[in-house]
Amino acid sequence: MSQDKDRKLREEIQSMLDSHKEFKGYGLEVDVHGGKVQLSGIVDTLADGNRAVEAITDMDGVKAVENGTTVCTDGAITDSGVAMEVSEELQADPQVNIRHVGVKAAKGRAYLRGHVDSPEEEHAAINAAAKARGVKEVISELNVRPGGFDTDDLGAIFHHQVNNDREDEGGEKIY
Repeated sequence: MSQDKDRKLREEIQSMLDSHKEFKGYGLEVDVHGGKVQLSGIVDTLADGNRAVEAITDMDGVKAVENGTTVCTDGAITDSGVAMEVSEELQADPQVNIRHVGVKAAKGRAYLRGHVDSPEEEHAAINAAAKARGVKEVISELNVRPGGFDTDDLGAIFHHQVNNDREDEGGEKIY
């Protein structure tokens, strides 16, 4: 009985992937066992694979989805090329302050560094980086510092520029 449910669910998911405008060009495939879905195939970006997982997760009868997709681009892309692509995606996202977020890339992994003002900004930066060509994984090394600083207060600007974090924790003041 369970095999019939799995077969029917696999057919429904495969039909959705094969007809969906965003996924049909990838030739993604699924296998289902006990309502758990294994997604496989090649996608252009990490974000594409993640969106396919989200679409499958929303379907009735799906208990879990394992993303076995592989990110592969047309032609070779270097680490510096990946970093450039990520930087462009970060700049294009209005929720990300590019002056505070940097990226380093190594072997398809994008390491986000710097600081953000909120968890939402960190999430936006991660999502933006995942859209970049050549990114297989996004690793956030961002520090969340809520509140920022008053740009009209010269003391706050100075404090921000010299990064005297210990002052906020009751440490020595550095002048």
